[in-house]
Amino acid sequence: MKILVSGAAGFIGHNLTKKLLKRGDTVVGLDNINDYYDPALKYGRLKDIGIEKEEIKDKELCNSIKYENLKFIKLDLCDRQNMLELFESEKFDAICHLGAQAGVRYSIENPYAYIDSNIIGFLNILEGCRHSRVNNLSFASSSSVYGLNKSFPFKTTDHTDHPVSLYAATKKSNEMMAHTYSHLYGIKTTALRFFTVYGPWGRPDMAPMLFANAILNDKAIKVFNHGKMSRDFTYIDDISEGIVKVIDNPASLDKNWNAKNALPNSSSAPFKIYNIGNNKPVSLMEFIEILEKKLGKKAKKEMLDMQPGDVESTYADVKDLIEDTGYAPNTSLEEGIGKFVEWYRYFYQK
Repeated sequence: MKILVSGAAGFIGHNLTKKLLKRGDTVVGLDNINDYYDPALKYGRLKDIGIEKEEIKDKELCNSIKYENLKFIKLDLCDRQNMLELFESEKFDAICHLGAQAGVRYSIENPYAYIDSNIIGFLNILEGCRHSRVNNLSFASSSSVYGLNKSFPFKTTDHTDHPVSLYAATKKSNEMMAHTYSHLYGIKTTALRFFTVYGPWGRPDMAPMLFANAILNDKAIKVFNHGKMSRDFTYIDDISEGIVKVIDNPASLDKNWNAKNALPNSSSAPFKIYNIGNNKPVSLMEFIEILEKKLGKKAKKEMLDMQPGDVESTYADVKDLIEDTGYAPNTSLEEGIGKFVEWYRYFYQK
């Protein structure tokens, strides 16, 4: 297949691109390489897949020196005209849309960045699929859409009408927009709600990187809600494997869907929602203990109150994913943190 991966310089996009290339797919990677976090890490990920920084030019495709079946383009999702031209010229078989403005807390400080990238940018993806007749779209939603929901584990049949951050609201909006296009134009569309992704090449604004950096530099880590939090930590390879399964098994309409008793995770249109999580929430304090063990150093802790826009716990029900694709994430936190620390020491020479 020929697949567009947006957000290819990002954490998940980089890992997925490698997985698709190694199995023989042709990939066009897209990213605007913004400065939400250090672009050097993004360029490092691109270099890892053979895209040299010196060869990257705005709005122009360049070739990988490592994979003959990979091209990359530096392009903003909001660039409507060039996005449509890319779709028209490349004739994709499938789209995996991972590009977005990420981060819960940053959305409180910079709301317009989220509307631009996550709403307008996503509309350009949908319009590209519509006009170029791409009939296989998967995209990144988020576990944050569950918001104030306190029913554990989080099920895709749960209603998600009470987000607690603008980031979550944009991801909920993406799901609704995608369903509309699936209903109107028959586009086979799957929303993927990721749960706390971690691992090598991870984002520096997330806990594993923040904590590792602080611990190794003898600085205190910030422990919010006084440590009374838990997360369904999901290893990056498990996330990518789940995405591949979804790309290979695009959504179909639910023949048993009942409009009078409508469930939100499927439809009379070819639309589906899956959770991708480890299905094993871990307390924040246990996570810190495992990280301390792998780093060989104790953390200094600054205990703080809960942050605005955050939630106490996440816990994924992945029953639908298992039933429909035969796959469930299975990497233990101990193993995953070990691999993360090994990469972190190598990349940052710690």
